Amino acid sequence: MVTDEGPDSPPRAPRAELVEKALRVVPLLEAYFRHAHVEMPAELRLVFAKNHLSARHAAVLSQLTVAHTLGVGELAHRMRVSIATVSELVSDLGQAGLLQRREDPGDRRKVLVSLAETARPSVEEFVAVRSAPLLRVLQSMGRPDRQVFADGLAAWARETED
Repeated sequence: MVTDEGPDSPPRAPRAELVEKALRVVPLLEAYFRHAHVEMPAELRLVFAKNHLSARHAAVLSQLTVAHTLGVGELAHRMRVSIATVSELVSDLGQAGLLQRREDPGDRRKVLVSLAETARPSVEEFVAVRSAPLLRVLQSMGRPDRQVFADGLAAWARETED
């Protein structure tokens, strides 16, 4: 929680104007996420429409853009959803030709997923465009502020988990 206390003072509620300022931003972020499909490359948007893919599917692709290859369990952990949910999303994305699955050579019980090479350019373009505003904000901050900002986002995400 963002508070106005010093390092040695007890925590207290944030100032009303700070709460109001933060809450004014939430609808702007919601609109940003709701309009993600507008910034998708045309070929990716077509695949999403044809296969009835959603923002949750896009979240899987985003994770695989950064990590390249992940186990289904690790992907579920990163997205904070069940393995069954990730398995369904992975299946849909595989059928759409956007990712590939293979056995983990170190543990044949595990499934590894990665972006399909044919899909990688459009997915990476989409993720780059969608990440640009956040990256600009982070670049404008000093290192300590970036850490506080990232920690705050992570804390907010944890608080919104079901």
